[in-house]
Amino acid sequence: MDFNLTEDQLAFQQAARAFAQGEMAPLAAEWDEKKIFPIDVFAKAGELGFCGMYSPEDAGGMGLSRLDTTIILEELAAGCTSTAAFVSIHNMAAWMISSWGTAEVKSVWCEPLHLGQKLASYCLTEPGAGSDAGSLQTSARKDGDDYVINGSKMFISGAGSTHVLVVMARTGTPQEGPGGISAFAVPADLDGISYGKNEDKMGWNSQPTRAISFEDVRVPASNLLGAEGEGFKIAMKGLDGGRINIAACSVGAAQACINHTQAYMHERKQFGKPIASFQALQFKLADMVTDLVAARQMIRLAASKLDENSPDKTFYCAIAKRFATDVGFEVCNQALQLHGGYGYIREYPIERFVRDSRVHQILEGTNEVMRLIASRRILEEGATDAIR
Repeated sequence: MDFNLTEDQLAFQQAARAFAQGEMAPLAAEWDEKKIFPIDVFAKAGELGFCGMYSPEDAGGMGLSRLDTTIILEELAAGCTSTAAFVSIHNMAAWMISSWGTAEVKSVWCEPLHLGQKLASYCLTEPGAGSDAGSLQTSARKDGDDYVINGSKMFISGAGSTHVLVVMARTGTPQEGPGGISAFAVPADLDGISYGKNEDKMGWNSQPTRAISFEDVRVPASNLLGAEGEGFKIAMKGLDGGRINIAACSVGAAQACINHTQAYMHERKQFGKPIASFQALQFKLADMVTDLVAARQMIRLAASKLDENSPDKTFYCAIAKRFATDVGFEVCNQALQLHGGYGYIREYPIERFVRDSRVHQILEGTNEVMRLIASRRILEEGATDAIR
């Protein structure tokens, strides 16, 4: 498949690159060190359409393709991977609200979410339900014109600093499994919602990560997204796109590390000559770029499958996420190695890209789960032709 970018895609790429290098990269180290959640930057991103990239146009979004979105996120991640990753999460939650929300919910939330004036968190993971999301225990009981939510969520990006929560909760019995899960748009400041401490993390420090507790939280029935029992289906649709989005963030981090390394190898001298002249290091850099290009093309293939609504879209998104997040982290790690001791200190940005890209192999479905999704599809009867 030809992945030559269109004029529009090149324009999106250039706009995102300029924004990343002008508004994100200069402050990324400070955001990381001081754990600053750069709310003003999200508002500026919203002015460019980056907070409602693939939300439908009739709800006020940009209506971009998933391929367009990955191109933008890659560029943003080269400026600050942690912040770009939250942009990805916000876009997924905003897309869910604008795609499945009632007219009432859309009228309240769509415009400010797409402008980056309000921010959204996605609440699926629980203390006892990570990879096995279908076993979640948070409940939503119908009571008159409301639902009453009880339970807890874990590792929620932006929690405590965002304005609306897209919450997956069980409206059916545990025996119904995924079929008993529904989705809700929950204002983040409702009575009964409480937030845990901002977790001390290896990376992703420019976005807070907290647990959320729900104790008899009353949500109007109109805040249901889609129909009862459709929540897990909505969540999985969101994760197809979320996986290639986070994969694109990995590639962006890796590209930034290669750019820094290329310059460093010309500047750094050992044994009387630039380290760029040593063949062993040249070959290492060549392998890094080769793997990065392969990862980028896998993401774009998966994005095109999602845009086409291919029956194998989930397979392609899973393998692209697995490959690109593994490659992205490894390229960042090898860049650190090529920088030697300088790569390990915070004066250089490489160590931050290493820390920020590591979690991508865990979230949006661990890479072990990605292998499970892929292997199940490969082993289905007649799958050989379907995945060529």
